[in-house]
Amino acid sequence: MKCVFYISDRTGITTESIGNALLTQFPNIEFKKFFIPFIDSESRADNVLVKIYGKYLQYNDRPIIFTSIMNPDIRNKFQLDYAFHIDFFEAFIPMLESELKQSASKAVGMSHGMTDENKYYKRIDAIDFSLYNDDGATVKNYEQADVILVGVSRVGKTPTCLYLAVNYGIKAANFPFAELDLVNDKLPKFLVPYHHKLFGLTIEVDRLHHIRTNRLPNSKYADINTCKIEIKAAEHIMTINNIPFVNVSKKSIEEISVAIMQQIKLK
Repeated sequence: MKCVFYISDRTGITTESIGNALLTQFPNIEFKKFFIPFIDSESRADNVLVKIYGKYLQYNDRPIIFTSIMNPDIRNKFQLDYAFHIDFFEAFIPMLESELKQSASKAVGMSHGMTDENKYYKRIDAIDFSLYNDDGATVKNYEQADVILVGVSRVGKTPTCLYLAVNYGIKAANFPFAELDLVNDKLPKFLVPYHHKLFGLTIEVDRLHHIRTNRLPNSKYADINTCKIEIKAAEHIMTINNIPFVNVSKKSIEEISVAIMQQIKLK
């Protein structure tokens, strides 16, 4: 067991993302992760140091610390003998200053501030759109959609739509293939005019069975044969209608979203 701390003077989203990307290269090690945002004062940093030292004593092993802290007085507190520390600002800012021949502003929180109001409000509109047009609740706004995700129930359409909206301002709707659609082996008529916007998600049978069992155990909905029949029928509908689709079983939402954007050239 290796303890890992993600510490930032703002939201810490970027710190966690980069740190996780690095740690995925070590799949044989089990990591216990701690996410600590808004460490923007020395007193808050001192409180975190107590926790880090406690984990060092508990496991008798040096924790890993990933930080993105602009204030050097706070940042330097995490240079510890009993921990391994990587600070992303300290690692990269000096190199960029040298290359750009200009000093960094040292401003805190710029990466997540509202630096572009148009992009910000576009994302808000996209989130509203995705929530309103979730799970086939309404189909009257599909003309405005940038993409319409299709697939069987519980394949991950909703979280993918929200991720596309939040991160890219993409208006994503989603429609689940119903039992009647799957039995008839046809694309629903109201989707045909939007064929160019359709993108499918599919999944391995065992994975869908597991997800549905957690939701509705011992039901026909979660039965492995039901899952198998539905997946096969949905994939056939997408194939005969030339709808691009991706298997999401071993992909993160980030990977799924990038695959969608690349394949149908969303920006």
